[in-house]
Amino acid sequence: MGKRKSRAKPPPKKRMDKLDTVFSCPFCSHGTSVECRIDMKNLIGEASCRICQESFSTTITALTEPIDIYSEWIDECERVNNLEDEEGSHTDSEVLPP
Repeated sequence: MGKRKSRAKPPPKKRMDKLDTVFSCPFCSHGTSVECRIDMKNLIGEASCRICQESFSTTITALTEPIDIYSEWIDECERVNNLEDEEGSHTDSEVLPP
């Protein structure tokens, strides 16, 4: 007589790590001072610093997480800084006629 075959146990489900909801401010560099709030009713996401009172708002979708709002804020800061650098370099390089 043979033994019954045992059923293989399914692999354990991997736990998703929780994403951050508090970040460091790009203006005052305080760690854990920026909080992200999501208003699903109005589809608006807001990130604001408790120390320097800087804030950023953007439109969101149903899949938006706080890290997405913070990342958009950082991207917007970099874009604005790059535009200012380009404008400054164009005015310096222009040669005016005598």
